[in-house]
Amino acid sequence: MSSQSKLSELFVKCKSENRAALIGYLPAGFPNQSDSIKIIKAMIEGGVDAVEIGFPYSDPVMDGPVIQEAAEVARNNGITMAKTLDIVKEISGTGVPTLLMTYWNPIEKYGPEKFAHDFSIEGMEGVITPDLPIEEAGVWLATAKENSIHSIFVVAPSTGDGRLKDVTFNCSGFIYAASSMGVTGTQTNVANTASTLVERIRKISGTPVAVGLGVSNRSQASEVAKFADGVIVGSAFVKAVLQNPSDPATAVRKVAEELALGVRER
Repeated sequence: MSSQSKLSELFVKCKSENRAALIGYLPAGFPNQSDSIKIIKAMIEGGVDAVEIGFPYSDPVMDGPVIQEAAEVARNNGITMAKTLDIVKEISGTGVPTLLMTYWNPIEKYGPEKFAHDFSIEGMEGVITPDLPIEEAGVWLATAKENSIHSIFVVAPSTGDGRLKDVTFNCSGFIYAASSMGVTGTQTNVANTASTLVERIRKISGTPVAVGLGVSNRSQASEVAKFADGVIVGSAFVKAVLQNPSDPATAVRKVAEELALGVRER
């Protein structure tokens, strides 16, 4: 994978500015095709540095209830991989690093080679595959590399040392460090769980680390930005859309503005 990708350049830029990158997540086609594009653009206007578009899947084992609800809305409104491709094209056209998060089954169904080729051409720079075990990822890693796509895998506080080494070695772009924030209780616990995991990763890898799951406000973003290279936020944007059906773009932009201040408070 070329180090010249917009994603790699983003982490270099953020490091030079002594801050973390803000990565915003939204399911493709939520609440519908045209609005999802407007909403993601509003996230970018508000200060999101990179975008993670989720492909709504029927069996989202790793998604919380808020994102599950959004994915269901998108699926009911007819989201498909072809329509997701159109969203990727539209968003990558803004110049912001554009990523896709999807379970493995939809990629397999579409055809890994065709998927990598089609999405790469439309400007997608990386794919996050939360349920693809590293032991079964050989074909995907080769296909992604051929198409200049970053392969991004998820690690958790429960990931053992040996496996952590295998997974991080195969990550490019960044390593997705999942923390149980919001579930663990207080903000201090949140930072402790995630910072310990990031520390473990730093000992074995020089790849940037982005922390996701449960960061929902400025103070949490600020806390995580102290030790991570990137802060990933999803549910807070989805909630803003669900709670403001008449003007979701404005609500989302406000959330992005607050979080953008947070990642700069190192």
